[in-house]
Amino acid sequence: MTHTLTLQSIDPVTPDVFRLRFDKPDRLGIEPGQAVDLALDREGWRTKQRPFTPTSLPSDDYLEFTIKSYPDHDGVTEQIAELQPGDNVLIEDPWGAIQDEGKGWFIAGGAGVTPFIAILRERLKEMGTLEGCELIFSNSTEADIIYRDEFEAMPGLKTFFTVTDETQADVPSGQIDKDILCDHVQPGAGKCYVCGPEPMIDDIVLALKEIGVAEDDIVVEDFG
Repeated sequence: MTHTLTLQSIDPVTPDVFRLRFDKPDRLGIEPGQAVDLALDREGWRTKQRPFTPTSLPSDDYLEFTIKSYPDHDGVTEQIAELQPGDNVLIEDPWGAIQDEGKGWFIAGGAGVTPFIAILRERLKEMGTLEGCELIFSNSTEADIIYRDEFEAMPGLKTFFTVTDETQADVPSGQIDKDILCDHVQPGAGKCYVCGPEPMIDDIVLALKEIGVAEDDIVVEDFG
């Protein structure tokens, strides 16, 4: 089923990531971590869908997306920064993606953190703490870290940030690799959730297995 959403507000989160809030259809049931296919409600754009994961919670009276805009991409993400309140988008019913299967390590690269935002927010709302959870989050630069202040303020959540394109940052430099995972992940003590660019997912999953994490404890995005 196709739903038409009207943009209520758009605000920058980082230099190229935006928080967009839309009105929420009454009949849209969506769980944290699920995705929807979204298209712009404009001539020539209605069939150009891209999957995005809402970062709002089921109890919110709005639908929120946190989306990275790529000015050099010829598509929906190129247009995101140009949207204005009152503009419409089209979304389809939610599907698959990542589900909360318990405490553990949330390993993300760049905009791949978006499925974890709603999952961690919802878990915190229900449990009152994120004790036993750690976010391991890689970005190009320190300025690119999405919702850093919010993550660092979440009770019980451990955070480890790394950057790949800066050497003079206040966080470690380099990619998330086997050594980092070995230092942070305790095999058998929780789930390892992985989301990011496909090559990163492949590398992280391989590294997790090499340090002794069981395949059943590795949760990646399900595209159904």
